Amino acid sequence: REVRAPSDMLRFVVGPDGDVVPDLKRNLPGRGVWVTADAAHVAQAVKRSLFAKAFKDKVRVSATLTEEIDRLMEQQALQALSICNKAGLVTAGAAKIEKVLGSAPVAALLHATDGSADGVRKMGQLVTRTKGDAAAKLPRVTLFASSQLDLALGRSNVIHAALKSGAASEAFLERCRRLALYH
Repeated sequence: REVRAPSDMLRFVVGPDGDVVPDLKRNLPGRGVWVTADAAHVAQAVKRSLFAKAFKDKVRVSATLTEEIDRLMEQQALQALSICNKAGLVTAGAAKIEKVLGSAPVAALLHATDGSADGVRKMGQLVTRTKGDAAAKLPRVTLFASSQLDLALGRSNVIHAALKSGAASEAFLERCRRLALYH
């Protein structure tokens, strides 16, 4: 019962079969119910049968709705990363990242969750050496495992990557922000 920006909320609609469906793109037809984009709030809404109250009807809610939303949001972010890659905005590999940091505007750095802490530290030193004080403002995305990055980028063994600035990059970063907020 708070007023929030739509980007900080999740919309749900009732499907034709009476199931509650998450509307992550906010474009499905029908009356929508908005819940704070946080797994704890969604779990609480499921537990307290708040969807039935909000829709003023009997609805079926999956017991694994929070996990389904997490999986869908993760999938959506990885698809956006794949689009960035197709647009030529992703660079992987330490030597290539160093070259990009010196020559192009970089929107963010990506680190695999299963990468070593030492590798992340070294990449941080590289960014600091190249960007100076601006390095602290550069966003770091650490939401995906190496195997997920491999699939999204169509490469193997991706641990670190740089994301060049662009409209597709901003869309990817917004999806990552929402996914991080949901966790």
